[in-house]
Amino acid sequence: MRRLRLRRAPRRPVERFAARPVRALAATAATTVLALTASGCVTVHGETALLPAVTTSEASQALADFTAAYNRADKANDPALDSDRVTGPLGAINQAGLRSRAVTSPGGNPDHRALELSDARFVVPRKAGWPRWFVADTDSNHDVDEGRADQRWVLAFVRNGPDELWEVAHLVVLSAQAVPEFAEEEGYAVPVAADTDALAVAPGDLGAEYVAYLQEGKPGPYAAGPHTSLWREQRQKTAKRPGLATQYIDRVADQGDFAPLGLRTKDGGAFVFFATRYFERQTAAQGYRPKVGPDVKALLTGEVKNTVTKEWVSNLAVLVKPAGTDRDGVTIAGRLQGVVGAEGS
Repeated sequence: MRRLRLRRAPRRPVERFAARPVRALAATAATTVLALTASGCVTVHGETALLPAVTTSEASQALADFTAAYNRADKANDPALDSDRVTGPLGAINQAGLRSRAVTSPGGNPDHRALELSDARFVVPRKAGWPRWFVADTDSNHDVDEGRADQRWVLAFVRNGPDELWEVAHLVVLSAQAVPEFAEEEGYAVPVAADTDALAVAPGDLGAEYVAYLQEGKPGPYAAGPHTSLWREQRQKTAKRPGLATQYIDRVADQGDFAPLGLRTKDGGAFVFFATRYFERQTAAQGYRPKVGPDVKALLTGEVKNTVTKEWVSNLAVLVKPAGTDRDGVTIAGRLQGVVGAEGS
């Protein structure tokens, strides 16, 4: 078998406010003017002041704008209609899904059901300069698992400058009990630096630790569960089947709007969003071809002779314990992933 070669290609949250019902993403959102300098920061006595990332009315409007754009794009199967409201890992998953459905269902989405996001609670940190970000903890009428009650759709909005739009970079679906209580200072959430030494694993190292575990089974900080030990076991089971071999290659994804975002929790730990990419390469025995479904075929480049390589993006949210934790320092609370590209050879 050829070696895989890749082309580079809270329950009382802080600052929670009720929002008007609006509609989150399928499985497979009144600007108050602040006195800003050109860099987007206020300078006080020669120091850069910390400012709330967003006002209540602006956060509500961002959520409404995201939801409206998402619904237009989902109804028409047109990625252009919400491309300016999604970014980062969620943007990659959303845009690829819409591109695929534009091919498989070019007349629009016959199963469209308008998304509604309600009971919105905003978790707002303070920050100097740009980018800025906040979290919206919402209820949704599009639960991934319809049999589970009271699921929350937790979205991270980012904005890269005073003239930019708020975009959703991360989304995970959690049970209401899995949404942590966030710490606060002076009424605002507390952001966690990517290189902090106050946690079992710094946010900036989460991707590398996760990739090392999935690739090598290397013991590390991640607790056993469906997104770690069980997923690795499933990969091993599917690696070799009669007539078909599957390889997995995982990569860190932490640049730009894929960068990890973390908030301090009341227990001294943190709630962190991060992302990875992985490549799933299937090679069939001589004289056979791997099966390619229509949704993946719509994203395919090249010709499938005996190999197809799918590129996935995984969007994760984790609970990280404080520094000094000996075992199970990181628990994956939720994961949303999707195919973003495919290549045949």
